[in-house]
Amino acid sequence: MSPTDPERVARLADTLRRTVPAERVATTGPDYDAGRSIWNGAVTTRPGVIVRCSDPSEAQAAVLAARASEVPLTVRGGGHDWAGRSLSDGGLTIDLSAVRQVTVDPVAEVAEVSGGATAADVAAAAQPFGLTAVTGSAGSVGMVGLTLGGGYGPLSGRFGLALDNLLSADVVLADGSVVTTDPEREPDLFWALRGGGGNFGLVTSMRVRLHRVPTLLSGIVLFPWNQADTVPAGLSDVLLESPDELTVQSGVLADPDGNPVVFLSPTWSGDDTAAGERALARLDSLGTPLVSQIAPTTPSDMLAGIDAQFPFGRHVGIRTRSVPSLTSGVRDMLSLAGNTLTSPYSAVSVHSLHGAATRVPVADTAFGNRDPHLMIEIIALWDPSDTRAAEHRSWADKLTGALGSDALPGGYPNLLGRDETAQITHAYGPNAARLLEVKRRFDPDNVFQAIPLPVPS
Repeated sequence: MSPTDPERVARLADTLRRTVPAERVATTGPDYDAGRSIWNGAVTTRPGVIVRCSDPSEAQAAVLAARASEVPLTVRGGGHDWAGRSLSDGGLTIDLSAVRQVTVDPVAEVAEVSGGATAADVAAAAQPFGLTAVTGSAGSVGMVGLTLGGGYGPLSGRFGLALDNLLSADVVLADGSVVTTDPEREPDLFWALRGGGGNFGLVTSMRVRLHRVPTLLSGIVLFPWNQADTVPAGLSDVLLESPDELTVQSGVLADPDGNPVVFLSPTWSGDDTAAGERALARLDSLGTPLVSQIAPTTPSDMLAGIDAQFPFGRHVGIRTRSVPSLTSGVRDMLSLAGNTLTSPYSAVSVHSLHGAATRVPVADTAFGNRDPHLMIEIIALWDPSDTRAAEHRSWADKLTGALGSDALPGGYPNLLGRDETAQITHAYGPNAARLLEVKRRFDPDNVFQAIPLPVPS
């Protein structure tokens, strides 16, 4: 920082204390520490000021104060972004994590979701009405960030990505104005938000479509490592050709003894339970499972299971690539992952985009790839006391490289790191030019920086 930066930050804090309740402005202390604590414990970024906004007017005041003080601005919702983009050294972080209200209209089957609500919050609010939202697989992820960037999840085959279920959003723009955007009001902004992330303004609340799903069948199937070749080979025809009601997450993780296993995590969301049981039985037949635990469940319980496996505070490095199918090259990468596993907490997770999510025309939202494909999430995860961070990151990098020509250009923007320039360039496919034009219109000074956008040509 330049010598004037601490003075600028101090003036910003004073300004904020005059425009929002002073107790919500923190530069040190427990509230400050809570605001900078995020899922990836390896992130050591220290904002100059954290303001814990409780309503849109306070968020509006914070945006204007940051701009007037010429201090970088970031927004923290769920705090689950592994790259730590919700924080910036010496900048202002608007922390929405305490604003977690979810209001359900069971007749309209719509939830109004505040900016800091997590996927678990939305699932818990909808569940008493027999409704569910399209979320990712983890409950602690912020619902706004997940939705704006995409949102692969266990219901995507039947109901599309999380972003496909966004109905409208309330947004604080870079000039401090507040707009509500939907297909009729500011339609270009609404288009960009669905896939372009929080790069256009601060979303203080949004409305999402809910779905009535009487029964979910879900769980885990584990196969021993000596079946690491045969199970994925049989699975290749299942992932992208399943009925809409069946979405299967798969990959490699370690068992309680640290040994690699092949996992399948299927979810059946159809009304015909018998059909679901038949479809799930096909997965067991891919090999001889060590464990096969599939049963009726709730969205909340599904999300809680992943949260327990990937808790806040561990150190994280994630790489992501997309592939057209489970080719032999991809299967070789999965074998390499297990054979070279460096941490018992690391994993490779394969998410499928099929069914309803592929029937949305690619030009209808900013999300850049609507062809059936697999999104691969390579998760290097280790304890803070583990001194082999470079080794764990190298494991993830080698797996990424092993995909070689099997990988598609681009990748999933919600998981791309800042330095993945080549992938970022292609991450939005044919939508990149329009997306950058909307960015120039709504945020020409680049006040909001969330998931990565391509560099303008």
